[in-house]
Amino acid sequence: MELFNTLGKTLMPFVPVAGKNVGFYACGPTVYHYAHIGNMRTYIFEDVLAKTLREQGFSVRHVMNITDVGHLQSDADFGDDKLMLGAAREQKTPWEVARFYEEAFFRHSASLNVKRPDIVCRLMLENPEIIAMVEQLLEKGVAYISAGNVYFSLEKFPTYHELGQLKLQDQQATDRVAHDPLKRSQSDFALWFSTSKFPDQIMKWESPWGLGFPGWHIECSAMASRYLGDRIDIHCGGIDHINVHHSNEVAQSECCFGHRWVNYWFHCEFLNVDAEKMSKSKGEFLTVDTLIDKGYDPLAFRLLVLGSHYRSALTFSWDA
Repeated sequence: MELFNTLGKTLMPFVPVAGKNVGFYACGPTVYHYAHIGNMRTYIFEDVLAKTLREQGFSVRHVMNITDVGHLQSDADFGDDKLMLGAAREQKTPWEVARFYEEAFFRHSASLNVKRPDIVCRLMLENPEIIAMVEQLLEKGVAYISAGNVYFSLEKFPTYHELGQLKLQDQQATDRVAHDPLKRSQSDFALWFSTSKFPDQIMKWESPWGLGFPGWHIECSAMASRYLGDRIDIHCGGIDHINVHHSNEVAQSECCFGHRWVNYWFHCEFLNVDAEKMSKSKGEFLTVDTLIDKGYDPLAFRLLVLGSHYRSALTFSWDA
């Protein structure tokens, strides 16, 4: 079996770390709203990959996280907290919002014949592992404390550009990076927020650096490593995660463990509507419930998705 590896952008023979046992991690939904059908396209292809591995005789341990705290509107440490936005929109607690949309996500997944992962982990329950990993990064001198926040120092990881084939100066210049006076360099990213622009943040935990909440990126590294160890076979996600979220995961994980963390990266292209990327930020988006309300069996959407290649963009239309 061969897999196309985003790291190096090449087709490679698939050789797991431990014989026929495969550690498989997928970035799950941020449960502040419904997952749209563009999100579900990624989960369909991850489902196909997991089932293909099993059909090939591998034993797969599929882990998915549920992001229920700490994910700001931008992947690059600025914007509003997505769960707080959802709570304000629906006049509920963040916990109520998270549980409602998590249940909706797995209901939609089941209707698309997407098998539930073997392990589903939630950030709210994983803070001891996250804090321990941040402490290790501080001990190794690759992170620093600034006014109660903890940041990863990107200059400590010179191969940061490899996954996304980025140039650091281009990454610093992008409009996704807002100025943070607490950072030594604006390319650094947050591991823990104790000093944030959300003084009334409901979702906070005690830490060695103060009452606060973790950054989104450290969440995935800590949870993936807890359940799959420090050498992971496959890490999945959408292509929008490559340049920030997954590159940050690589930096913090490999600095923590001292070796290659993930051997194969599997990324899915976007689903487009009218030639535009589908996005919840635009206010209107299609969900599996929308398809059902229109009279379509959700498996018709799965069939549409399976008619395209996972690394090619797919344009959605009702005619299709």
